[in-house]
Amino acid sequence: MLNQDLTRRGFLGLVGAATAGLGLAACGSTQVESSNAAPAEQAATVQSAAEKVRGMSEQEEEEAWKKEPAYGKTLNLGYTGGLCLGALGLGLSNGFYQDEGLDVTIVNMSSTTDALGSGKVDVAGDHIATLLVPATNGVKLTMAHAAHTGCKSLYVLSSSDIQKTSDLVGKTVGLPDGIGNSDQNISMRYFNKDGVDINSVNWKAVTSDAVVQALQSGEIQAANISDQFAYPFVADGTLRAIRSITTDDDFKNEPCCVVSFNTDFYQQNPVTAKKFVRAFSKASQWAQDNKAEFVDILFENSWSSGDKDVALDLANKYNFVVNDSTTEAALRDIITDYKKFGVIESKDDVDTILDNVWAPVLA
Repeated sequence: MLNQDLTRRGFLGLVGAATAGLGLAACGSTQVESSNAAPAEQAATVQSAAEKVRGMSEQEEEEAWKKEPAYGKTLNLGYTGGLCLGALGLGLSNGFYQDEGLDVTIVNMSSTTDALGSGKVDVAGDHIATLLVPATNGVKLTMAHAAHTGCKSLYVLSSSDIQKTSDLVGKTVGLPDGIGNSDQNISMRYFNKDGVDINSVNWKAVTSDAVVQALQSGEIQAANISDQFAYPFVADGTLRAIRSITTDDDFKNEPCCVVSFNTDFYQQNPVTAKKFVRAFSKASQWAQDNKAEFVDILFENSWSSGDKDVALDLANKYNFVVNDSTTEAALRDIITDYKKFGVIESKDDVDTILDNVWAPVLA
């Protein structure tokens, strides 16, 4: 059993947390009915739909698209800004969605998991470490394409004697997004990769605005933090990273975030999903090739804030183009790790779980 507050309820709480008070406004896109199909049956249907559209010609696509419920309707995109998922906004600002014939509107959301699972948004992006566990526990979301690599690291005080994860045995790691969420899921993989028992570490929820003070007071000895948040503290010598999904060789090529659809929407509108992913893929390639302009667009649209030079420096460390085969391999590794940790409680094998959560739609 994991230390401190990490309980089964903590993990499963990802599925239903914060449903009260979400208050997401309806935005006029196609509302899909919840499917009554069993997860395995629904996964098979989604996989079949994705496989069919992957092989379509352009003419076949257009004919099939006209028969979909979402044809001619507004597509609700869940996006709250940020550098990491900036290509979602870029698809709108630079006309990539429009080029595919899509009418896309951005919807703010409090929780990607709740917004996708409830159908309040049709598509959104977030950490694999955030979405994977709820998806295996029945939340209706299907991952379709990677967004980028990198974005978080395990930080300690620069003055600390801690140099590696094994130095944290018996010590406490702070988690700005709370117990059982992405910061913990990512951190456990650091320790596992290094052969350190995840049960030998204590875990503590610490709010982002208090995480540096918690390190300085000795309340925690390390914290998994967004690189963008940590940047000024690294620059002034307060913090240093000892492990990172952004720069470490064993993590830096893995996708951090993925684009996901409400599963019912994806099942009913696979051509629409393909068009969106194709547009997003083009936006991602543009961002990769034009990082300075990309960052400028994010700031101009208030999709990013803070120091623009910092954002550009970080963008230069991220890869916004990750192919589906790399994403699938990473998902296999992550699912394997999460099953080992008990984060994923399903007794299904890795291939079955993968089919239930991942359905790439591009050829």
